[in-house]
Amino acid sequence: MKRPKIPPALTLFLLAPAIGELLSGSSPPLEFFNPIPFLLLASLYGSGAILIRELKTRWKKDYRNMLLLGAAYGILEEGLMVKSFFDPEWMDIGLLGTYGRWLEANWIWTEGLTIFHAVFSTTIPIILVELAYPHRKDEPWTGKSTFTSLAILLAFVTVIGFLFLTPYRPPPPQYIAAIVAMALVVYAAYKLPTRNPKLENIKQTGPKRMWLAGFLSTIAFFFLFYAGPYLVSQPFILIVLIAILTLGMITFLSRYEWDKNENRMNHLAVSAGALSVLVLFAFLMGLASLTAGFPSGMMTVSVVAVLALLVLRKKVKRQTV
Repeated sequence: MKRPKIPPALTLFLLAPAIGELLSGSSPPLEFFNPIPFLLLASLYGSGAILIRELKTRWKKDYRNMLLLGAAYGILEEGLMVKSFFDPEWMDIGLLGTYGRWLEANWIWTEGLTIFHAVFSTTIPIILVELAYPHRKDEPWTGKSTFTSLAILLAFVTVIGFLFLTPYRPPPPQYIAAIVAMALVVYAAYKLPTRNPKLENIKQTGPKRMWLAGFLSTIAFFFLFYAGPYLVSQPFILIVLIAILTLGMITFLSRYEWDKNENRMNHLAVSAGALSVLVLFAFLMGLASLTAGFPSGMMTVSVVAVLALLVLRKKVKRQTV
């Protein structure tokens, strides 16, 4: 008797919050697996990731459009729901509540969290699940009614977060600007051409180089985001440096043809390279909490993440050969 397979949409619904909140350390295991926070996080991250993946598929777009839709999701969560783009006293913001703050907005934080959600909360989980379900990569994973239900669920969670998560209320012009920015980013994702025909004859690189690119670019991103405010006196310069790093990585990835089956290992490699940084951070967080006598479970999270990536690598390699 065959065991029923988990639908890819359900896998993505669970994986997106697991990476965006659990592996990142934003919600350690005891907090993440608490039933009510878990349902809220899954409804937020999971619904957002599935909607992005379905729009990407139905519009016949690629990873660049997916990154833009992920950025729109970042604006929704951080700008509209929790309002951390504007709140100078947001729980995790620290120095970035004053450094780079202008016109009632936290600009370094806004840039960094938008990029984080575009990459880690949405694009990477979608890539990993598509690799795990290669036979369903090019087809929709939800019907019209499920898609609509997820959109309603995402809107509901956003409203609940806005009303009850913090008492802070952004100035109306800034909040309206965030809504307009999100709409423009979604429109840009819809209009951006899918593929550059000049890439047809470009030589492909190997998985090791792609892993290294993902790892080093992520290390550089977190270094600029966390250490930059202490090293760069002018916030505008730091904003430009983070933008250059991000555009440079997108340009690097845009040099390669991603549609061919033999490039699936590259998809996994660049995603695993970026995730390896989160795995390393999770292990160090777990080690620090264990040393302090308050085990957080983050070391276990890091080990499980490595094992899951190794299992997926074995599956992808077997299917690519």
